[in-house]
Amino acid sequence: MASDLDETDRFLPRFDSSGLITAVVSDARDNAILMVAHMNAEALRLTQETGVAHFWSRSRQALWKKGETSGETLQVTEILTDCDQDVLLLKAIPQGKGAACHTGRRSCFYRRVEKGGLVFIDETRLFDPKQVY
Repeated sequence: MASDLDETDRFLPRFDSSGLITAVVSDARDNAILMVAHMNAEALRLTQETGVAHFWSRSRQALWKKGETSGETLQVTEILTDCDQDVLLLKAIPQGKGAACHTGRRSCFYRRVEKGGLVFIDETRLFDPKQVY
C-alpha cells in the first residue's frame, strides 16, 4: 500500500532520530558509487544552496564541506530521494583530482568482500592522504 510520501511532489526528507538522513553519492557521468555519508538539515540546505556537497560527520559531530581540506569537492548536479524520502542519492561531478575517498581513491568502495577477507579492486590513489591531512 502506497503512503502519501510515495506520490507527493513535496520534498519532505525523513531524518532519523539523530536528525540525519543517509546520502549515497554517485558520479553523475557514469553512475559509479563514490561514497555514502549522512546529512542533517543544515548540510542538506547548504548543498542545495551552494551546489557543493555538505555532510554531517558522525565521528566529529560537525558539519563537513566535502573536500574543504583536500580540494576534492563534489559538484552536485542532482538530488534524488527514494520512495519514502529517508535516503538521498546525490549525483555529483568530482572536482580536484577526482577522489571522493579520504584514502585518495576515486571511490570509498575499493575493496571486495570474499570468503578469505577483503580484496583490493582499486589501489590507485589520486592523491596522497599523508600529504593532505
